[in-house]
Amino acid sequence: MRCCLSLLFVVLACYAQVSSAHDLSGSNAAYVESLSGPAVGAFLYLGAKHMFTGYDHLLFLFGVIFFLYRSRDIILYVTLFTLGHSITLMLGVWQNWTVSSHLVDAIIGLSIVYKAFENIGGFRSMFGFEPDTRIAVFVFGLCHGLGLATKLQEYISRETGLVTNLLSFNVGVELGQIAALMVLLALLIAWRRLPAFESSAYLANLAIMTGGFTLAGYQAVGYWLA
Repeated sequence: MRCCLSLLFVVLACYAQVSSAHDLSGSNAAYVESLSGPAVGAFLYLGAKHMFTGYDHLLFLFGVIFFLYRSRDIILYVTLFTLGHSITLMLGVWQNWTVSSHLVDAIIGLSIVYKAFENIGGFRSMFGFEPDTRIAVFVFGLCHGLGLATKLQEYISRETGLVTNLLSFNVGVELGQIAALMVLLALLIAWRRLPAFESSAYLANLAIMTGGFTLAGYQAVGYWLA
């Protein structure tokens, strides 16, 4: 179990070196810009790849499902996140919303902090109440989708095939999310079977909070220096 926690800290430290949570890689960005007209397959792939490798989304989802044991609860919260995510992704690109990617990514970092803090009972012990997690997950889903939109609109063509490509990218994002969620659930279920899960859960959520604070701080600095 110590090895698992150490690995988690290492992964979080590596993530802190990434310049932006929503940047498309140079090759992918150039490829997207070169596309003309509808390209369903390409945008499905790019959406799925982006979500499956989007560490900020994955950390938040991991925090959301960390203490969810019933399938219907997992489906409910993931659906709320997906709904919020899809709304702002679609509207953000369609309406060409201009928002600082640094600010959006900082908020996403704080969403990770929020969920991990809730998981360790922080709100109840410090403030004597617990926020409605359903509302929080939906609202943060809106933020995560806006983060994707701010980056995607820099590359996607608005002249031809916008609706088709945008829908394809969004579907790809959700497919990538399902695939990533299955991996996270498999790892979490295996971890829960270990005797040390209860004692290590607190430290794991502290590690998740550390990752969220790191991302938020990094992006806040990036905003002020931009």
